[in-house]
Amino acid sequence: MTQAALSRYEHDLRTPEPIVLERLARALGVAPALLEHHGRMEGGIAVGAHMRRRATAKPTVWRELEARLNMLRLHTARLMDEVSMSAELHVPTFDPVATEPEAAARMVRAQWRMPVGPVHSLSTWLDAAGVIVIEQDFGPSARVDGLSQWSGAYPIVLVNVGTPTDRKRLTLGHEFGHLVLHTTYVDDDVEVQANRFAAELFMPADEIRPMLRARLTLERLVELKRYWGVSMQAIIERAQHLGVLSSTQRTSLYKVLSSRGMRTHEPASDELTPEIPRLTRHIAESLRARGLSDAEIARLAGFASAEENELFPSGGALPRRLQLV
Repeated sequence: MTQAALSRYEHDLRTPEPIVLERLARALGVAPALLEHHGRMEGGIAVGAHMRRRATAKPTVWRELEARLNMLRLHTARLMDEVSMSAELHVPTFDPVATEPEAAARMVRAQWRMPVGPVHSLSTWLDAAGVIVIEQDFGPSARVDGLSQWSGAYPIVLVNVGTPTDRKRLTLGHEFGHLVLHTTYVDDDVEVQANRFAAELFMPADEIRPMLRARLTLERLVELKRYWGVSMQAIIERAQHLGVLSSTQRTSLYKVLSSRGMRTHEPASDELTPEIPRLTRHIAESLRARGLSDAEIARLAGFASAEENELFPSGGALPRRLQLV
């Protein structure tokens, strides 16, 4: 194929012939039907995607991850054309102009009837609400933890499998905040709003404030980390945000963490219950139980083969709150 022909396809100036479409799909590892049915997307590439990344993350890396998420979005949309999913829970959405992030988090906890205290497994709740969470290895130098987007009526989250449990939990909460708050309205404060949502979701102010009034030593921070399942640094930020910890005290704690190498490797992270999203595995097992082969499941999702299927691992059982119809 000439570069000129490829350019015409990319700029929608020419439609590939069936034999060319077949070759393009094979090169991309997708089924031709994916290119035929989902050639047009709602909005441009990566429009509507939200990302939890550190300031040092390279643009080339997060743009590649945005492209990955967009491909997964297309595959999810293709799958949901063939399979309907009914979940007992649903993801509520709020306008951040009218609703503070903390208020939105409290309403989510109330609507989902989440128990008082720590959220021990957010991924289980997201599974029950039909949120498709996919774990991939972003690489050791990606410095990106996760990103999210709506795929039509279905929310999809892509997270870095290599992050520690405490950071992965906050990433899930952060991206969940984007899905709840930023479906239509987006401004410069979206990352701050998502952080505030996650903080209230994991550490409700009314419940954690009394625990923060005692002097926050390293030992106390580790105890709180084990209880709430979030990082020591998240607890420090929460205490400062709630006015329990002064800016001077916050700085002092961070200096101690830095001197002991705890800014990058916190203690007790391996003691927390891992977040293991299972929804895609449950869907795959349900389809297999209906007699579909892995190759047929891959084609349903628009992949060229089972080996190319990035949505469905093997194993798992259908959760009680979710049914395929």
